[in-house]
This record gives sequence, C-alpha cells and structure tokens, in this order.
Amino acid sequence: MNQTPPAPSPAADAAALGPLRFQPVYRDYIWGGNRIATVFNRALPPGIYAESWEISARADGMSVATHGPWAGRSLAEIIEIAGRDALGSRAPDPKKFPLLIKLIDSRERLSVQVHPDDASAAQFGGEAKTEMWYILDAAPGARVFAGLRPGVNRKQFEAAIRSGDFESVLSAVPVAPGDAIFVPGGRVHAIDAGCLLLEVQQNSDTTYRIYDWGRVGHDGRPRQTHLAQALKVIRWEDSAPVKTTPMPLPAAPPNRREMIHCCPYFCMERWHLRSCAALSPNGKSFIALFVAHGGATLRWPGGAEICRAGVSVLVPAALPRLDIKPDEGGATLLLIRLPDAEPAA
Repeated sequence: MNQTPPAPSPAADAAALGPLRFQPVYRDYIWGGNRIATVFNRALPPGIYAESWEISARADGMSVATHGPWAGRSLAEIIEIAGRDALGSRAPDPKKFPLLIKLIDSRERLSVQVHPDDASAAQFGGEAKTEMWYILDAAPGARVFAGLRPGVNRKQFEAAIRSGDFESVLSAVPVAPGDAIFVPGGRVHAIDAGCLLLEVQQNSDTTYRIYDWGRVGHDGRPRQTHLAQALKVIRWEDSAPVKTTPMPLPAAPPNRREMIHCCPYFCMERWHLRSCAALSPNGKSFIALFVAHGGATLRWPGGAEICRAGVSVLVPAALPRLDIKPDEGGATLLLIRLPDAEPAA
C-alpha cells in the first residue's frame, strides 16, 4: 500500500521548506504541438502537448512535488501545512495559491476568448482571470490577437462572428522572443499559431470561447462556444496598451534586471545573469522561478539544485536566502511574485 510521506515541520524549521519542483501536468488540446518537449528536452512519449501546467493548485491539474522532503505532496497539501511560510504575507488567502503558471505551445491558433474581470465575475459568476504571456519562441511572422480594433462595437463584433471574418475586428500584435503581452479580464484575445510562451494568470479556469475559426474537436463536432457569457464581460472600450515595456531595475554588473510588468495580481521580473546573484523572499511573497535560457545552480540552507532551461521552481516565502550561480554561458530567469499591495476587494 502506498503511504503519503510524513510532512516536515516548516513552521519549526523554515529551512526545511526549500525550493519546490513539481511534475508538470500536460494538456492535449487540439491546437497544441510538441515544442514543450523538444525545446526543453523533456523525455515525453509522442503526442500533443498544448499546455504544461508548471505550478498549479487546481484540483483538475494539481502540482505534485518531485524533489526533497516534500516529494509526493501536492501543492495544496503543502500550502495547507505551511500556510504563509509557503505563500507569504502578501497572499490574499494563506490557504490558496493565487496563480496558475503554465507553458503554451500553439502549433495552431487558439480560439478567440475572453475571461471575466473581478467586477464581472462578481456580477455574472465564474472566476476572474487576468493573465500575461511571455514569448519564449516565435515562428517568423508570429502574432497574437489582443483587444479589439479601435472603434469596433458590439454590433460589428457579432456581425464578424456570423460572417467568419473575425480578424477584421481583432487587434493583431506581432511578437518575438522576449515580448510580453498583458491580457486583463474583459480583453478579447487569441494566441495565433507559432508561439511558445509562459503564461502567468490568476488561479482561474473560466474561459468563454467566442469563435473557433470553423474548427472541430476530437469528436468531429464544433467545440462549444459561450457567446452569451462573453458578451456580458467584454470591455468594449478597452484601449490600454497590450505589449508591455520592460523597466530597468538595480543590479550589480554584469547582471541585468528588468520589471516586465506588475499588476494587482502578479509581477514578473527578468534577470540576465552572468555572475552569482541572491534572492531573499523575506516572508513577503513566494517566487515562481522559470529558467528561460541557459542554466543555473540554486543553493539554499540545506540543499542545492541544478536547473536547466525549461525548469520551474517555487521558492517559498519563508526561505531566508537563495543563491543563484549561472552556468558559464549565463542564464535568463523569469521571476513571478505577488505585488506589494493586495488586490482591492
């Protein structure tokens, strides 16, 4: 009989709650490809890997720790035991992981979608979802759709659905590796073909599919759409910038740091490392670390881990210090944390 290993006591010894690595949870949506496996050298059987849920506490895609004293424990269990030692003082709920972090490979374009924001979720139901896409790789000419073209109203939008000329109402945004696209709740969007990206989002799986480009699912039938729900939550006057503008942050040369974007739900930094750097969560927020390029060795009180490109690590808020030594060729890391202020209720 399989038995769950006894849990460490992180409250008694914060160092016991070291960086966490998880078994990815894969999704085989029809638009996916195989770049998650090939680009990041993951030993996977042949198949479609549209998404890899890297850090998730959702019941339908739960992360399970693979390394260290917490191996075999789900992220939900770890948080239940460790609370704010895991999540930090900025977490709105000490028992709930507030984000979902995933890789997406769009061999084909995704459906046109929208998610509710906090206000529309409270009014109409569902879970609010603001997200951001960081482009890891992109085919020549790759793009995404984010927002409506200026002046498009509901009547024109519904006419485009009936005619199938949906590109005429969507704002197309060319993308290249290193770009980031911000998608707040209420913004109509679709990832076009040829993108490999890291997505950070609120912990939500509410998606209202609007248009699927005439595609059919595995069963040969058109996939379900949710037009009535979508029309209630779309921000028709949405005109805010889509592509983010990275801002330099202090760093010791030759290293560089940038703030990719910060919103009420998450902040993402990019670190270009050529020499050692240190990370100190200070009890404020967990840090989700993704190795975008190169590799690095992580060292902390009580352990060490070698991480190559494509590895995701959850750094608990209670960890006093994490030293990061890049490989000889350097490393590019993406660091996701909670913002200084909690979202408004």
